[in-house]
Amino acid sequence: MASVPSKLYADDVSLVMVLLDTNPFFWSSSSLPFSKYLSHVLTFLNSILLLNQLNQVVVIATGYSSCSYIYDSASTPGQGSDQGRMPALCSHLLKKLEEFVAKDEHLLKEGSAEGIPSSLLSGSLSMALCYIQKVFRSGPQHPHPRILCLQGSSDGPEQYVAIMNAIFSAQRSMVPIDSCYMGSNNSAFLQQASYITGGVYLKPQQPDGLLQYLTTVFATDLHSRAFLPLPKSAGVDFRASCFCHKKTIDTGYICSVCLSIFCKHHKKCSTCGSVFGQAQSEVPSTTNKKRKSSEPLL
Repeated sequence: MASVPSKLYADDVSLVMVLLDTNPFFWSSSSLPFSKYLSHVLTFLNSILLLNQLNQVVVIATGYSSCSYIYDSASTPGQGSDQGRMPALCSHLLKKLEEFVAKDEHLLKEGSAEGIPSSLLSGSLSMALCYIQKVFRSGPQHPHPRILCLQGSSDGPEQYVAIMNAIFSAQRSMVPIDSCYMGSNNSAFLQQASYITGGVYLKPQQPDGLLQYLTTVFATDLHSRAFLPLPKSAGVDFRASCFCHKKTIDTGYICSVCLSIFCKHHKKCSTCGSVFGQAQSEVPSTTNKKRKSSEPLL
């Protein structure tokens, strides 16, 4: 007798990679307490697993100095009895999250917090894409992946190149990046990520109702989104941030080696150390020199 396939995936089977912002600099000044925020997220994750028994959820904690996998519904202990849902989801995730926060705080004390206190979004995006590629190569049958960024920290201009590389990699793999941003201002990085990859960008007007935003906008699978009027961004800020003053600019100078962006001309790239030539107006053209030397004297 022929063996029955162990996994049969349909259009409504999803792999949701959740990037959880745990930056202490943001949550210490946020109107929404971190404990309430985490309660909303846990309920949302449980609803994703309840929508379809084949759905999979992976949570990546994004701290100030590091990022790490803290939950995977496919490899959670005791999954056979409760399918990785409550209370196994809460106990396992909270334990890993507590260990991660302690480790990230230790790394923060060892280093020095300079500049904008942003989270390591580029690292968590890279980890999510690596996990998705592993799923793609596991076989022809796999859930439909998407990335959900639950972010509150401000953008870190020093991560611009790494984040854009991750965005283009997700676009090429046809993996949408959804963004739920809870900061005071809009995130240009996440706006571009959702726009380029075909995801949804949302900035909740009432943070206390975060669970309602998550369940009504981000709980639907990719197939069902074609039939729902999801929110659209009113405008996307495509401007880049300079590496020298951490400001958004319209025009600037780009290093041809590492693609770092500067608002003014520099003799040396502060990122990769490449030495630049002088500005074009300051360098006399060699062709002009030859012309002058070849002109006959009158």
